Amino acid sequence: MDILRRLLKKFREMDKKKRTYLIAIICVAGVMIWAFVSAGIITSNFNRAQLKDTENEQKVDALGIIITETKDGKKYFEIYGEKGNYSNEESLAILHNVVGNFYKDNEVAMSFQSSKGSYNEETGVITLYENTYIVLKDQTSLSTDKLVWSGSDKDTIADGNVIIKKGNEMTAVADKCIIGAGYDKFKIIGKTQTKLYGDK
Repeated sequence: MDILRRLLKKFREMDKKKRTYLIAIICVAGVMIWAFVSAGIITSNFNRAQLKDTENEQKVDALGIIITETKDGKKYFEIYGEKGNYSNEESLAILHNVVGNFYKDNEVAMSFQSSKGSYNEETGVITLYENTYIVLKDQTSLSTDKLVWSGSDKDTIADGNVIIKKGNEMTAVADKCIIGAGYDKFKIIGKTQTKLYGDK
């Protein structure tokens, strides 16, 4: 108790500027301790278990997975899943409640959200399943059952119950849609229905 009283007395004797610095230092230290403890809690959610079938196979279950690809200073994609798992045998990450972006020239060209997604580390292919919704840079929106992204220089394929909307200009329904590599053109395939709206 004596130590605490002495500290309080010294604190009261400090000028206002010194007191402000001390409070700031204490706050920063508190934030750092909180970050350290949080990191420990987050990493404790990792469950590494050797699978019985193969000695070399390892599966990681985790909360909050972020996968991003950057080459030569250019960002190509970022994908975040609320929870998921990774298998080193299949080089495959399965993510749930997914959001993310695809980039062109370091700018977001297409954003997405989906109930489920996967990333194949070997092929670089991202597949989104179930309740998939995307928005292109020009505000064209698209919903589909499945979306497959194979690289920034390749077409993106939307397959199953495709609905495309472009503001008040157009609505289209199709079995399948191919989005061009530049994210600025698309082609609808299969049974399709398109409605164009003129200015009123």
